[in-house]
Amino acid sequence: MDQVNKADDTKKEQSVIGEPKSALSVNPGVADAPAISPYIKEQRKSLSKKETTALSLAEGILAGNRTALSKAITLVESNLDEHNDKAQAILELVMPKLGNSIRIGITGVPGVGKSTFIESFGSFILEQNRKLAVLAIDPSSQRTKGSILGDKTRMEVLSKSENAFIRPSPSSGSLGGVARKTRESMYLCEAAGFDTIIIETVGVGQSETQVHSMVDFFLLLMLAGAGDELQGIKRGIMEMADLIAINKADGPNEAFATRARAEYESALHLFPAPESKWTPRATTCSGLGGKGIDEIWKLIEDYISTTKANGYYAKNREDQTKTWFEESLREAVLDQFFAKEGKKEAILRSEAKLMGGKSTLLREIKTLLGN
Repeated sequence: MDQVNKADDTKKEQSVIGEPKSALSVNPGVADAPAISPYIKEQRKSLSKKETTALSLAEGILAGNRTALSKAITLVESNLDEHNDKAQAILELVMPKLGNSIRIGITGVPGVGKSTFIESFGSFILEQNRKLAVLAIDPSSQRTKGSILGDKTRMEVLSKSENAFIRPSPSSGSLGGVARKTRESMYLCEAAGFDTIIIETVGVGQSETQVHSMVDFFLLLMLAGAGDELQGIKRGIMEMADLIAINKADGPNEAFATRARAEYESALHLFPAPESKWTPRATTCSGLGGKGIDEIWKLIEDYISTTKANGYYAKNREDQTKTWFEESLREAVLDQFFAKEGKKEAILRSEAKLMGGKSTLLREIKTLLGN
């Protein structure tokens, strides 16, 4: 009997130590296991002790630190005065390193394959021993103001490269889908050593002039066989394009793309000669297959060398800075106007008069401006 009891006790002991009694039983784990690695906890403590000043972030950016760059761009995009002041201090510190990149604007109709093209085009650029930053401007949610598309998830190869930096930024309702702080973000990327900057916008429209006013080269992606090759609504955007690339020129669609290229080139000759003295071109490409990507990069290099030689490159950047200053000044004056005490009530009174037919538009505007 004693031997039977000892055998039972041995079985119980084994079941507790190692072997489960049945498939449904659970072995005991490590008692009081920490939810977070002690090493990570220690890292967090050390980080929290460091005061993240404008100087330390600027030094990190100039050293090519991606974390510092991301933090600085977040400050730039913030609407808080405290963050804006810090962002401006960072920009002032990194200014000597600005202006050493090729700035490329890429736009096109929704569904044209911008993200796929940039993935292929960006990979080619990296093969040229260059560093690439992509500022992908996403449409914003009206509820949260956050990005909807999240282009970074669709550029898997680029997002894994050490020499590429992808930053999806919500447009926050900005006209034309261009984030208000895109230019400052571009400057920070330049300071971090990225010598090629791509700005991808949401779609095509007259408001894409905002992109045109901050880049050196403007690339318009189009589709063939969509029935709108020479549609009048495209004239404004086509006049700004330095190159039109008909994407998805592969498989059965290649013949349509070749025909569309000829039509676009004929249309481009009808436009006035640009100030840059560059003759806009049309070409075909395939973002998925990589066809024509090398030709597009060669045309961009030709454009840069041509405009630098004739002086337009430097003049264009100066004009862009002036335009940026004037636009920012108007915006600041407008913000200051609406922030004045009593202005909201005065505007409501003027609106009531207009809707009631008791006054004219110009009279109410002059009243609000104090004239």
